[in-house]
Amino acid sequence: MPDGTIHAPVLRVEDLTVRFRRRGVDVAAVNGVDFSLGAGETLTILGESGSGKSVSLKALMGLLPAYAGVSGKVWLNGQEILGLPAAALAKLRGGAVSMIFQEPMAALDPVYTIGEQIAETIVQHEGCDRRTAMQRALGLLEQVKIPSAARRLKNYPHEMSGGMRQRAMIALALACKPSVLLADEPTTALDVTVQIQILLLLRQLQQELGMAMVFVTHDVGAAAEISDRIAVMYAGRFVETGTTRHVMRSALHPYTQGLLASTVHGGMRGRVLETIPGSPPNLAQLPPGCPFAPRCRHAMDTCRQGDIPVVTTESGAMARCVWARELAEA
Repeated sequence: MPDGTIHAPVLRVEDLTVRFRRRGVDVAAVNGVDFSLGAGETLTILGESGSGKSVSLKALMGLLPAYAGVSGKVWLNGQEILGLPAAALAKLRGGAVSMIFQEPMAALDPVYTIGEQIAETIVQHEGCDRRTAMQRALGLLEQVKIPSAARRLKNYPHEMSGGMRQRAMIALALACKPSVLLADEPTTALDVTVQIQILLLLRQLQQELGMAMVFVTHDVGAAAEISDRIAVMYAGRFVETGTTRHVMRSALHPYTQGLLASTVHGGMRGRVLETIPGSPPNLAQLPPGCPFAPRCRHAMDTCRQGDIPVVTTESGAMARCVWARELAEA
């Protein structure tokens, strides 16, 4: 957890916007996202599938297709990186900023061993010889607690279990000691016990290496376990942000409240699980006003018209909701 010291942001994002334009259709995938992140801090972006979480991470990494229109400003260690040439971005990826993908089997190359893939990253970014890189790769596998690391170094991805592959993916992402780690739902494809192990491992490694981390998930439990701050995302926009403690205990936005209420936790035996009615909006045809209004039990005419006010509390929490100020003062 942060120690209260104020650090210069390692990653700062202003008005990040992503539009997909194909066959005359304009899809508003990300709509003006802002945040900053200090060294050793974890921001979790929480929301349903299709809310724009993964698209935001890929936009930061420059991994979106050519037909995606990306605008805004992104600073990494003080350097503006949005719009950099492809060659310059390639030098940053895997070096200053790395990404852990949701499905390691799709992200790892099936024709190279785990050791070869990690060593290649080290050679490319640091220019050391192959033997030194392989020794570093072995140390990384040991660091992420892969048993029999020397043997696993020679394994191909398909020869490892899902949990081991995800650990290998983490080792690959940490190979060049990035200052920012982007984790795109890294525990979704794993069983519950392995999920907990991966979350604890990520937190431990982050504290040891002093990295800033953006963690994307739809799992409220994972968000509570790993994050310092939470940004709740809906229809491509942050609708609530705050410390993990604040969001979990004093949520201001009805969507956040709905996510928390629809999560299973201890002491719920015999109680009916609440759900959020309806479905997320069509991002190609966003409704006027608050995009959550069609699903919100508190919605009124004001919610369906014009811009929704942004309410900021004394503690620094933010919510986009006409009811937020009333809830904050209650």
